[in-house]
Amino acid sequence: MSLHLNDSLNFIAKITLRRAWNFAKVLASFYLSRSTRRPLQWGLPVTVSIEPTTACNLRCPECPSGLRAFSRDTGNLKADFFRKTVDALHRDLFYLIFYFQGEPYIHPQFLDMVNYAHRRRIFTTTSTNGHFLDDENARRTVESGLDRLIISVDGTTQETYEQYRVGGSLDKVLQGARNVVAWKRKLKSRRPHIIFQFLVVRPNEHQIADIHRLAKEIGVDEVKLKTAQVYDYQQGNPLIPTLRRYARYRQSADGSWQVKHALANHCWKLWHACVVTWDGVVVPCCFDKDAQHRLGDLKQAAFRDVWHSPAYDAFRRAILKGRDQIDICQNCTEGCTVWA
Repeated sequence: MSLHLNDSLNFIAKITLRRAWNFAKVLASFYLSRSTRRPLQWGLPVTVSIEPTTACNLRCPECPSGLRAFSRDTGNLKADFFRKTVDALHRDLFYLIFYFQGEPYIHPQFLDMVNYAHRRRIFTTTSTNGHFLDDENARRTVESGLDRLIISVDGTTQETYEQYRVGGSLDKVLQGARNVVAWKRKLKSRRPHIIFQFLVVRPNEHQIADIHRLAKEIGVDEVKLKTAQVYDYQQGNPLIPTLRRYARYRQSADGSWQVKHALANHCWKLWHACVVTWDGVVVPCCFDKDAQHRLGDLKQAAFRDVWHSPAYDAFRRAILKGRDQIDICQNCTEGCTVWA
């Protein structure tokens, strides 16, 4: 059986009639909102991202965690708050992402929370820089029931890798991947589906073929090539790839740079997904890294009330009116991810 088919069947196994009906309501309200230019929302989120921690061991140059540049509070997700949130959502929720900012494995109860969501039959995924996948954590990862594990591998040599993953060790990351592959085999588990995510930047674009070979050698299930978000791109940036397919930006006739795709005045994410920070603040999506657009606080209100609140209604209305007027939308990747 193909590795992608395993992953797809695992996802399909999580479908219930209630979740399917919720998805249908969300999808219908999204398309009706697009056509009428009025924000309607009939369901609850299909996908939620929850932030385990803002802490990170690396110092990546385009990441607020790496730069230690947050203006919002930083900390760790409380396990009891997490369980309360999952209990409120799990009947309608398909997909739970354990990631926003920070390195999830730094949270001491991270894998316990994954297992809690797994026991609620939610499809779970996380993204990690791979430095904490020692033999014990690799075993616990497989046993937790995690469905999809994304490991950032942004170079196939240490010299290239460390140009973006500042402070990181490629050998440690690759050994961590080998540990998870080994435990999957020992435990005869089809989970997690392991993805090498390769953030294509100018220093590593010549290693795209190499990352495919390396993933196959280790036994990784999939390689995902991802375009890089750059904050200071208007005058060019040494991280912007020369391979146009993998660049979010293009150079204008006057020499300045701009995002190369048009911003449509709608966004599927605002109808089917949201992000919850470690301290319970609900924000629109993963581009609001510093939680500037606070649409509710789960410490003060139930999720359903936040999701259907005037604040959410106003933000969706703003999206339909003019997405180019919203700061977090102006450098958005919508439609820019490349799968290999």
